[in-house]
Amino acid sequence: MFRPRIITGLDVGTSTVKVLVAQRKAGETELEVLEENQQKASGIRKGVVVNVEEVAGIISSCIKKSEESLGRRINDVYASLGGSHIFFIPSHGLVSVSRADQKISPEDIERVIQAAKIFSLPQNKEILEVFPKEFIIDGEKGIKEPLGMRGVRVEAEVFVLGGFSPYLKNLTRAILNSDLQINDLTLTSLASSRAVLTPREKELGVVLLDIGAGTTSLAVFEEGDLIHTAVFPIGSANITNDIAIGLRTDIDTAERIKLEFGSCLLQKSTKKEKIKGELLSEPLVFSQKTLVNIIEARVSEIFDQVNKEMKKISRQGLLPAGVVLTGGGAKLSKITDLAKKELKLPCRIGLPRGFSPPQENPSFSVVCGLVLMGNDLESEREGGGFSFGKGTGTRIKRIFKIFIP
Repeated sequence: MFRPRIITGLDVGTSTVKVLVAQRKAGETELEVLEENQQKASGIRKGVVVNVEEVAGIISSCIKKSEESLGRRINDVYASLGGSHIFFIPSHGLVSVSRADQKISPEDIERVIQAAKIFSLPQNKEILEVFPKEFIIDGEKGIKEPLGMRGVRVEAEVFVLGGFSPYLKNLTRAILNSDLQINDLTLTSLASSRAVLTPREKELGVVLLDIGAGTTSLAVFEEGDLIHTAVFPIGSANITNDIAIGLRTDIDTAERIKLEFGSCLLQKSTKKEKIKGELLSEPLVFSQKTLVNIIEARVSEIFDQVNKEMKKISRQGLLPAGVVLTGGGAKLSKITDLAKKELKLPCRIGLPRGFSPPQENPSFSVVCGLVLMGNDLESEREGGGFSFGKGTGTRIKRIFKIFIP
């Protein structure tokens, strides 16, 4: 009996490992979610795998749980890549058109992109992917689709995405040691972008902010293309830590307080709150004002980092589609109001789209995006499609090298 191909996303995050399994149904535009689960993570610090065997065990456990629920084997995954070791730098390539009739061929485009990858990198740094910004034919700039055009010389302005090789190796080993094949590794912010941003937002200009537990990932799009990305080593776990210190309580109680009472802006109410906990000898009493002051200070610090990145690329307060917040940290009450105030941009919460049943948890944006990107890649392969200059939705070429342990 024929069973539709399943697509599995694996999000290896600082606080949780998430798995989502979906399948394409004939004639349907949305993907059907078959199974989703998450387990508490350990051996991961600030988005980076520091204990390979521990993480491999958690991934195996998560996958096994999904397999039991599905009643079928999961052999391969589309996985996330995070951590502040990720870098994003501009580069330039130039080649002569090879054909006698001066028509630009797919080979010419691949050669000019390869040429843009030739530059010196510090030791232990690895190129992951190349994103073309524009092509230049005989001095004519701003060309997105050079295929089939005529010229003598073709240049490419690109952005190169890379990371620290030992951290990349740890992640791939952890997944491979879980008896899984890796179809693709995708930066967390790009996966989230695929799940929560609309094509119109990417065209107008938008910044996506994925607030995870250990890191906050940023991706900026304009005219449909990725123009900047960054990862900050600060996330919602830092807010929990601040609450634990500020209210002199244990970390589990601090997490409960954040989820139940936390807000980024003070309401008119200044009442006292009370919470009981297993590790508390007596109920903890605290004021809403004190709690909001702790949370607002840390979230404002994240937004301050965002403003600095926007200033670097001359886009501070200048993106018409504004900021889209996602990730577990986006669940904080009044965070959109604080974002509007600090970033001087319109703001909304980004929820994953393109699934049935609908996914309404922003902390699942990365794993949903991984599944959607996997579906994009498999649809391209089946259709024989291969296109250039389409930004992150369609890959130019997968150049990440899977490290075999």
